[in-house]
Amino acid sequence: MGAGHAHKLYRHGHSPVHALPAHCKIAAVFCFVLIVVSTPRAAVWAFGLYALLIAAAAATARVPARFLLQRLLIEVPFVAFALLMPFVAEGPRVHVGGLSLSASGLWGAWNILAKGTLGVAASVLLAATTELRELLLGLQRLRMPPLLVQIASFMIRYGDVITDEMRRMRIARLSRGFEARGLRHWGVLAKSAGALFIRSYERGERVHLAMVSRGYTGTMPVIDATTATRTQWTRAAALPFAALAVCLLGWTL
Repeated sequence: MGAGHAHKLYRHGHSPVHALPAHCKIAAVFCFVLIVVSTPRAAVWAFGLYALLIAAAAATARVPARFLLQRLLIEVPFVAFALLMPFVAEGPRVHVGGLSLSASGLWGAWNILAKGTLGVAASVLLAATTELRELLLGLQRLRMPPLLVQIASFMIRYGDVITDEMRRMRIARLSRGFEARGLRHWGVLAKSAGALFIRSYERGERVHLAMVSRGYTGTMPVIDATTATRTQWTRAAALPFAALAVCLLGWTL
């Protein structure tokens, strides 16, 4: 699948969670998220137990709480949307602190916040304990269409290439005394964006020609095939099985 590629979400470690094969962890997180989404929103206590399961998994993986919480900031736009729902939703109204809020909107906001936060936390924990190359190999191992895996691989790699190119162009502008301070500088930024597009396109063409010259025919070779033992599958299934028990209790109690 190519050379290794570290990403900012990954936290190097030697925990039992790090040692699990990537496809086991991907399947476990996918099942966990499905179970969380299937939980009735009125079972508030169940989401507290889910949070404890995530905390236990993070402790096992030796991922600090601060590291996890900082990465959860990615869901801030969804939090802002959820906070607006009690004000704009229709239906019976309740008065909280002098504000007239929609009861269905309050439940909808809670539903989005609880399930969204747990899903993002599980995904962040997966990324923190699995290298990017292993994630891509895990998706391929789970029979995800090879073309989608390749698109994801190229997208991530070229995302870093474009980011580095933007950083170099910014340093070049600063070294020449340029600093964007108003609308009159938008023309320079637009020209920089155009130059960035051309450079990225040319880089993509060169990489494609290099791959074709080395025998690329539309599929990426898999250098090492990762397999999982029954013990590893059992360990990975501990999280979704515990969540399933909580979900069943949420529907019956």
